Amino acid sequence: MILQRVAAACATMACAFSPALASVPEPDDAEEAGTTAANLMVVLRESRGENKADETLQPYGRVSAQMPDGRRVDLAMSWYRYLGDMHLRLVFDGAQTFLSAEPNDLERLQLTPEDALELAVANIRRVYGPPAALPWSGPLMQVQGGAPDLASSYFLDRAFWLSVSLQHPRGIVAAVPQRGGLVYGPADDPEAVQALRFSAAALYAGAGGTQVSSALYLFKDGRWSVFQAPSRQ
Repeated sequence: MILQRVAAACATMACAFSPALASVPEPDDAEEAGTTAANLMVVLRESRGENKADETLQPYGRVSAQMPDGRRVDLAMSWYRYLGDMHLRLVFDGAQTFLSAEPNDLERLQLTPEDALELAVANIRRVYGPPAALPWSGPLMQVQGGAPDLASSYFLDRAFWLSVSLQHPRGIVAAVPQRGGLVYGPADDPEAVQALRFSAAALYAGAGGTQVSSALYLFKDGRWSVFQAPSRQ
């Protein structure tokens, strides 16, 4: 019965967060955004095939991109390997699009990557509202904010998870299967963990180009770790 309820909830979430309805554009678009500290934000993206064990930020290195004329160029971006099969991208929020931040932007703003991440999360809270935990299916909760396509970024809001963990001192298991989908349940509830495994796999499979992670994550003692490894691609 629980899996039937979760299946219905997965279908609802897949519709609500389909790419056609996403309100935040791709950070790879080239429109100019204001590159100020107040516009700095962060998004999570998939690093398929990886499974990083801890939250330390590791520079992604230079990124190869194809230009409109077909040329391929190497670009320096403020992208960092984060946890499991996820990496984070620091971006500037513009009126119509996101613009990827570069390492020299952080130097100009006198920010370390860790400071930039903290500021980016604070800016998301300020502009799009704080995260809210809403009932989703059975024992599972979903996290939402003012911009559906930024829901996954609230995975990085440690203050929020510290407050949630007061209700679940034995830990929280969460899934970030797609950009607009962030779902969690108590780690000490076997029914919740089973439902989360099912729903995460279904949402990830149906996310198309908006996939973020096929893993499950555990928040305990103030930090995230990999609870269930990403699926092999």
